[in-house]
Amino acid sequence: MHTGSGDIHVTMSAAAQGSDRPSFRRIADDQLAWLRRVLVAPEHMGKARAALADTGTVILDGAPGIGRTSAARVLLREYHQDAGVFHELLPEEEDLSREAQEFVGFGDRLLLDLSAADPARWAAAHARLPALRKAVHEQQAHLVVVMMNGGALDPDLQQYRVVIEGPCCGRAFRSHLRTHGLPAEEYLRSVPAVEGFLQQRPMREIADFADLVRRARDAAGPDDTFAEWCASALDARADRRKDVAALVARLRDSPQRALLITVAMLPGAHADVIHETSQLLLRTAGSPPDELPLLQHKDLAERLAEISAVTGPTGHVRFTDLDYDTAVRTHFWDHMPALRNTLGTWTLSSVGLSGPHITRSLRDGLVAQLAGQYLRTGHGEGLASLAEKWASTDTSQARHEAAVQALTCGLEDPLHGRFFRGRVYQWCVQRELKRGFGLVLVQVCADVVAASHPDQAMLRLYYLACLDGDFAPLARQSLCDLVATSHRLRRRLLSRLALHGLSRPELYVFLRICDPEPLTDPYDDTRALVEEGDVQVSLTACWLAVLDGLPRTTWQPHAERWLHAATDKRRRGDVLLDLLVEAADRCDGRRGAAFAALYASARDAERTYPLGPTRAEVTTDLLLRKISAAQGLGPPTTPPHAAPARGTEP
Repeated sequence: MHTGSGDIHVTMSAAAQGSDRPSFRRIADDQLAWLRRVLVAPEHMGKARAALADTGTVILDGAPGIGRTSAARVLLREYHQDAGVFHELLPEEEDLSREAQEFVGFGDRLLLDLSAADPARWAAAHARLPALRKAVHEQQAHLVVVMMNGGALDPDLQQYRVVIEGPCCGRAFRSHLRTHGLPAEEYLRSVPAVEGFLQQRPMREIADFADLVRRARDAAGPDDTFAEWCASALDARADRRKDVAALVARLRDSPQRALLITVAMLPGAHADVIHETSQLLLRTAGSPPDELPLLQHKDLAERLAEISAVTGPTGHVRFTDLDYDTAVRTHFWDHMPALRNTLGTWTLSSVGLSGPHITRSLRDGLVAQLAGQYLRTGHGEGLASLAEKWASTDTSQARHEAAVQALTCGLEDPLHGRFFRGRVYQWCVQRELKRGFGLVLVQVCADVVAASHPDQAMLRLYYLACLDGDFAPLARQSLCDLVATSHRLRRRLLSRLALHGLSRPELYVFLRICDPEPLTDPYDDTRALVEEGDVQVSLTACWLAVLDGLPRTTWQPHAERWLHAATDKRRRGDVLLDLLVEAADRCDGRRGAAFAALYASARDAERTYPLGPTRAEVTTDLLLRKISAAQGLGPPTTPPHAAPARGTEP
């Protein structure tokens, strides 16, 4: 969770579908680990940590701006474990009145951030806290709630409340500088102007200022001091709108304005890139070519000096004043609105360029600058439409990456994230999607939405997996990877498949997620999914649809894995056989054929069982006895297997 002035955007290309593709879970954990390194613990953090360890729940209270949400995330990061996922509950997007167990899986880490809630939202969420806390306790999960400032708390919940106080602003500032790699001998020096600035500042402002100091250090000369870096950072906080407006008024020629915009959109880019992309912007805007002979043109150094920019020793271009690029971008976006579409076209053309200085980081940064202007001015729909257009009209890698980056910026924006999650949902339920855009949606769901909102990611990937498109196999794989991280998600997906009818694409989804290992492995040292009554109902319904709707050659490998597992798992393996037989028994009009197909599959599975056919033959004999019992030709072979409902004593 980045706390500087910019965003962290973690994206993966469509080609990155191999084993080195980072999972959403690693992305989420890396973000939380970064936050843990930079956070200075507020007062009473130890008390909050103890409450969370003892009860699984802590409710954080305190004044706005002291870092309550960051503290909540760090507390949850400390309870990272192999089981469960990080899940940020969203009362405005999720119906918390449903059974609490639907939101809480074994070992999950849940954040309920109500710091910005209004009284009505606080009251609604507060009413659900007892049930949610009970489910958290039963599932050995951990819940951190950030209270609305001034919200009332029931007496029964007061024992979980911890009031935290903000840390020393100077310590927080130095912690950020240390994380940014500044040496201690620099940031430990006293700078009176900085000490005055830091008095009673919100943690967000301190983080932003520390990032400005870091950027000032990066742009400074070798003899500049820490005090000079800080002075430059303080100057960068000044309002520069009048200065930029005056500069633009002086620059009447299109080439100079194009250069000004290019340096602002690509701060720190190599001079070769600045020259090429500024010429591209002139062509995109329809400016006529300069007819002067080449040797009469101003050189790049002279032109950069006219816009207060310089080329550094390594050939990279920056404005002489820190953060001047922000003011330039703001000016052109706000005062030349007719240029906005041109900037979108130019951005896409620029990310398609190649060369030794055009890197993935530079491309992502350019898209992020454009997206930042859309989001700053409240034009989320415009950014969403642009990303869709980019990915739908061309399948090039550059367009794919640009569209992913644009949507990532929207999804991670605190003010617009909800809109973009809803927009992604609307796209995913469409019946027709261009292949390129479908791949983009799969990636942002799997790598961005799932990092904090795995339930929403699961639903969106489910719809994509069921569409008829070239991206559907990747969606099914991403969906399978996601539910592999959480028994709760697998349970919810099985229930959705069983309750909403199974089309042929949904049958393929089921076959991808019905691996017997996660179904039979105990997830809390006692229970396995396959022993839960509601899961058994879902599995039976899904297998019934498979036996009825797909040829045996399609489902045979999956049934074979179930039969092998039945040989290995003993009691739980017996349940697997019962579910297969029950599904075949319910095949109206094809009951006998389904039984025959199951038996034939069992005979085939004997030859592929890793430990030899002898043990597998025992499973085949047991399956035959169960089939005979189902047909009324023999006694029952096993008692009922359903476990008690979740949340009750076994």
